[in-house]
Amino acid sequence: MQIASKTSPPKNVDAYIRMFPASHQPVLEKMRQTIKASAPGAEEVISYRMPAYNYHGMLVYFAGWKSHIGFYPTGRGIEAFKKELSGYEGAKGTVKFPLDKPVPFDLISKIVKFRVKENLERAEAKARKK
Repeated sequence: MQIASKTSPPKNVDAYIRMFPASHQPVLEKMRQTIKASAPGAEEVISYRMPAYNYHGMLVYFAGWKSHIGFYPTGRGIEAFKKELSGYEGAKGTVKFPLDKPVPFDLISKIVKFRVKENLERAEAKARKK
């Protein structure tokens, strides 16, 4: 269960991160900064009660949980990095990074950059069709 899900929806990512225990906040903030640095033009929003990043469509989401950080880069984001993510639990469009182990921020950055490129290519293809 998401720790912050029992309260009213946060208005922004700062408020989202403050909803968590002090022990979780630094890693959530580092996740945020990693995503923002990897997708500098992305709009930071709250969607589905969690931080999300939009750049020509949704790029990625993340969420704090009791014992892990959920990272949601869509199915294509997971599939493209299947080998690198093989040591983590997850599903089609999600991966769980345990809080008792180092979070692979370099890998997260690569996945976000992949998603930026993917969204840009899709937006350009759509524009050519018009």
